Amino acid sequence: MAFVDEAKIKVTSGAGGNGAVAWHREPYKPKGGPDGGDGGDGGSVILRADRSIGTLLEVRDHPHIKAERGGHGAGKRRHGAKGKDRVVLVPEGTIVYDENGRVLADLAREGDQVVVAPGGRGGKGNARFATPTRRAPAFAQKGEPGVERSLRLELRLLADVGLVGFPNAGKSTLVSRISAARPKIADYPFTTLVPNLGVVRTGDVSFVVADIPGLIEGSHEGKGLGHRFLRHVSRAAVLVYFADLTAEDRDPASDVDVLRRELTEFDQDLAARPSLIVASKVDAGRDRFPQVLEAWPDALPISAVTGEGIDELVGRLAVSVTKARAERPAPVGYVRHVVADDPIRVEREDGAWRVRGRRAERAVDTTDLDNDEAVARLQERLIKMGVERMLEEAGAREGDEVRIGKEAFDFEPESGGRGGEA
Repeated sequence: MAFVDEAKIKVTSGAGGNGAVAWHREPYKPKGGPDGGDGGDGGSVILRADRSIGTLLEVRDHPHIKAERGGHGAGKRRHGAKGKDRVVLVPEGTIVYDENGRVLADLAREGDQVVVAPGGRGGKGNARFATPTRRAPAFAQKGEPGVERSLRLELRLLADVGLVGFPNAGKSTLVSRISAARPKIADYPFTTLVPNLGVVRTGDVSFVVADIPGLIEGSHEGKGLGHRFLRHVSRAAVLVYFADLTAEDRDPASDVDVLRRELTEFDQDLAARPSLIVASKVDAGRDRFPQVLEAWPDALPISAVTGEGIDELVGRLAVSVTKARAERPAPVGYVRHVVADDPIRVEREDGAWRVRGRRAERAVDTTDLDNDEAVARLQERLIKMGVERMLEEAGAREGDEVRIGKEAFDFEPESGGRGGEA
């Protein structure tokens, strides 16, 4: 399966079902009264982290995600069925951004979830509008429309150890040696085009190693391939820097300095993580190891081909990972809860007046504008919300066009200046 770590999706929640206008029909009860049931709520779109999913390929290839709408109400006060939620499984470590680039959620662990598009509320049936003074309401609410959103998903792999090095430094070979992973290996640079994960087990300790495509100097500025994948080591507890002893055009002793500088430019916190330094391919470049050892006395010579130093490296990693896990808490899921603060306001728009605010827009959305009684109730609600007063204060005159949501009306203020209708 192809590795995909970014995807753009469009989610649409289900609209609420319409309330019903119905009357109680029963022999010998000529005044049975209103009997219409409520519409069901629409289904929501939910993103949920699942460790069985390893890539964003599925959502990238099927970016339009819709939930089911709610059922309509019916007579005998029967309520419509709730629309079925659409649950989309994504990999652990998926970060969800809105269209403005704001983080909505970090689904770090199995079961973390976020409602990215809540379903519309079902409309009330006419039975809900009966009062002592309005005993036979002949109108019902329409269901609330669903929510449409454009989102961007970004995957950050959950790995305990991140392998960082120049292209062809031996990272993939090491992963294949210490785990069951079988990444592509060849004797030319940029063999690894996507991150590879491998699970390492030693004694009672197991940890995940991530092989990141090779970095080059300037990766943080977008050079080469590594910059696309630097974020995949952002959750790693321990980093392993590779000094390639066979590199012909570089001083292996300075490799670590360059790599650390790239990580610092990308994320200062990342560069400060616990780390180990290995001098790779010692079987072919042993004569250059002393200069690495002089710069980095703790450097460990390894050869993924012959196995030299591998057991010691795995042992050191197990100790480092165990210590880092104790000091650094595991990633915790994060969901941004935005408190709705959407006051009603009036703006000028192309020669008309635009009323903005979720309460006013929802009142219009859920009103049956073909029903005079429902329109009269809408007028009362807008007056109570202060919409007419705000229009008059903004300079609206009788006959001006007023837009609320997707609808347009003529402004006709009540006589006496106490309010009006829109």
